[in-house]
Amino acid sequence: MQLYEQIREALAVIRNHTEFKPRTGIILGTGLGNLTADIAVESEIAYSAIPHFASSTVQSHQGKLVFGKLGDHPVVIMAGRLHYYEGWTMQQVTFPVRVLKMLGIEQLIITNASGGVNPHFQSGDIVVVRDHINLLPENPLRGVNDERLGPRFPDMSKPYDEGLRARALATARKHGIRAFEGVYSAMQGPNLETPAEYVMLRHLGSDCTGMSSVPEVLVARHMDLPVLMLSLVTNVAFPPGVIRETSVEDVIALAGAAEPKLRLLVHELLNQ
Repeated sequence: MQLYEQIREALAVIRNHTEFKPRTGIILGTGLGNLTADIAVESEIAYSAIPHFASSTVQSHQGKLVFGKLGDHPVVIMAGRLHYYEGWTMQQVTFPVRVLKMLGIEQLIITNASGGVNPHFQSGDIVVVRDHINLLPENPLRGVNDERLGPRFPDMSKPYDEGLRARALATARKHGIRAFEGVYSAMQGPNLETPAEYVMLRHLGSDCTGMSSVPEVLVARHMDLPVLMLSLVTNVAFPPGVIRETSVEDVIALAGAAEPKLRLLVHELLNQ
C-alpha cells in the first residue's frame, strides 16, 4: 500500500472515532507530557488503534492522540513522539505528522528536551528554534515522491515560521521566561553525546542538541505546514568542563520541573 493510501486509511479510522476539527497540532517531547492535563478533552485514541501508526517505547511518552481544546483553541496532541533510535524507519517516525495535516491542522508546534550547547544557556531555558542542523543518517523524504503530499525538493530557507517565533518570544518576555532564539542539532542517539561531539556541535553553530524533531519538521514543510519548535534545555553541555553524567531520569526530572513555563507559553500563544 502506498503512503497516500496509508494516510487515508489512518484518517478514516480516526474520523470513525471523532469528528473533532483541530486547528493546531502539538507534539510533546520527553518529560513534557503533562500539557494534556490542560486540555478539555473531547476524545483520545491510542496509537495502537490507528493503522500504520508505530507505538512509542520511550519512558514518559504516553502513545496516544488527544483531541480537545486548550482554552478556546482546538488542538490535537501527540502525547508521545516516535524516534529513529527506537528502530522505526523515518517514514514511520513522521507518518503521524502527515495524518495530522490531513486532519486539517493549520500549524504544528513541536516540543522537545535538549542539551544546551550555547555556553550562555541555563537548565530550564526555552529555545525558540530558528534553524536546525540535521545530522541524522536518514531522511524521511527519501524514496519515490508523491506530488499529492508535497514537492520532490521542498525549500528549507525558512524552516520555522517567523510569525510564530516572534509571538513565542514576545509571550516569554511578557511572563519573564528566559527564552532565546537558537539553532537545534539532531543526533541519532540513543546515547548522549561525548564531550568532543558537544565541541563539534558548538563549532558547527548549534545552540542545543537532541535526538528528534527534525524529521517531523522536514515532513511538515514538505506538506507546507508552518512549524514552531520549542526546545527545553535540561542540561548544559558546553564547555566540556561543565558536563555532568546525565541519565534519562535526570532529563525527565529537569524537564518536569521546567514544564509549567512551557505549558504557559503554549497556552497563551494559542489563545492570544
